[in-house]
Amino acid sequence: YGKYSFIKVLSGNITSDLTLVDSRTGNNEKLGRLYIMRGKKAEEVKELSCGDIGAIGKMEKVKTGDTLCDARKVISLAAIPFAEPNYSVAISPKTRGQEDKVAQGLNRLNEEDPSFTVVNNAETHQMVLYAAGDIQVDVLVSKLKSRFNVETELKTPRVPYREKIRKTVSKQGRHKKQTGGSGQFGDVWIRFEPNFDQEEMVFAEEVFGGSVPKNFFPAVEKGLREACVHGPLAGYPVVNLKAVLYDGSYHPVDSSEIAFKTAAQLAYKAAMPEANPVLLEPVGELKVTVPDSYMGDVIGDLNKRRGRVMGMTPTDNGEQVIEAEVPMAEMTSYAIDLRAMTQSRGSFTFHFVRYEDCPPMAQAKAIEAAKAMAEE
Repeated sequence: YGKYSFIKVLSGNITSDLTLVDSRTGNNEKLGRLYIMRGKKAEEVKELSCGDIGAIGKMEKVKTGDTLCDARKVISLAAIPFAEPNYSVAISPKTRGQEDKVAQGLNRLNEEDPSFTVVNNAETHQMVLYAAGDIQVDVLVSKLKSRFNVETELKTPRVPYREKIRKTVSKQGRHKKQTGGSGQFGDVWIRFEPNFDQEEMVFAEEVFGGSVPKNFFPAVEKGLREACVHGPLAGYPVVNLKAVLYDGSYHPVDSSEIAFKTAAQLAYKAAMPEANPVLLEPVGELKVTVPDSYMGDVIGDLNKRRGRVMGMTPTDNGEQVIEAEVPMAEMTSYAIDLRAMTQSRGSFTFHFVRYEDCPPMAQAKAIEAAKAMAEE
């Protein structure tokens, strides 16, 4: 049927030859044909009066929540308040190479339904769909198939873990390669130590007597920054790290930037497993609003998810707001589980707060999952 924009007239009358201003964009919008919807049928009408709900065809630039008004009195009405989407799934096409088709389809559906969001997570290389619950996700998946002819599959989103070291280790990285003509030679001694002041890697040098020429320092730093993207335990980025270049040697002919970059990476690979590495997991702040009668079940469930209950606040209408800190890895199916526990009467919000050391059991599970993913 083409694209219809549903409207409600809040004052005055509108006719098909009117030009109104969109208060969000400031654009003039010519209305065109007006309709009243009767089921699937659109019945054309000459005008719509105050209080009528109708539709206008082909309004390409108008989005959900916009206010159209007379140019002499531009006002903007409050947008529809949507609950924050809190159920996430990773969505991907069943056929490889159709990622663009999925993204375009979701983009089009998002114009109609702004209550869900789509995020391309560069770190986990997944397209993550945030919605109100599994029912909304099922509807979106079936619309992608029927309207955009693309079949998709859903997975649990990957958790963006981090890694850090807890011990200071010094290692040598030596890269020597002799082929016809000039060879490659780079030799560095690097000290790796924990640095809790800053998440990003800090590079420093304490080279005496020119054992490594200054012009090779950037190459060493670049090699380490590239290596830090993959940690020793499960290949997650390494944080809270300080690397100090304190010694080395070079060859006047064979030394090159690429040789020192490789030497730095060899030192990193040798040092990391010995530096007592640990996995860090993301922890979020959870606020659950539930009726009093379900309090015990909800708190018991949070304890199973390794959650720490921080406090409870009663509301005026017989509900309790439970505040807790819970690891992100335990929250993937919470929207569905809370609905089952509270007969759809509970709601929650969840936001990332910080990274914390992963307990041994959870760490072993995460490393196993990362290995299985790498084998795929």
